Amino acid sequence: MGLKERLSEDIKESMKARAKIRLETVRSLKKAVLEKEVAVRPSGQESLTEEQELDLLAQQAKQRRDSIEQFRQGGREDLAQKEEQELAIIETYLPKQLSDTEISEILDRIIAAVGATTAKDVGKVMGQAIKELKGRADGKKIQQLAKEKLNS
Repeated sequence: MGLKERLSEDIKESMKARAKIRLETVRSLKKAVLEKEVAVRPSGQESLTEEQELDLLAQQAKQRRDSIEQFRQGGREDLAQKEEQELAIIETYLPKQLSDTEISEILDRIIAAVGATTAKDVGKVMGQAIKELKGRADGKKIQQLAKEKLNS
């Protein structure tokens, strides 16, 4: 079952269960998928590839993380909590997120492969790491761990 079909089923289930936040979140995801499909149609593509769906979900999750940070800085804990609930729902559609240890092991391999030795080499490492860890780890977390490894 594709993402669009899964979202449609989850909308029905959320309506039956009267799960307001889940319903709103799943509807917003479906809307984002439909908008993205319309955007790629001129290139002759009818539906999104799995990679494009993953990108879209990762983008939606990133938006929620950024919003949580902004709301906390602004002292709006109520809105931050709502965004956290939405993020948790979005993460159910993403592949399992890797732990810091798993990310660290992959970064060690990438650092050895590209021959990175100093903090100036973070760009080389990040390019490879983002491709390999797409959808399975947050970009900020990857960058933070890569910098720590190359600064030590």
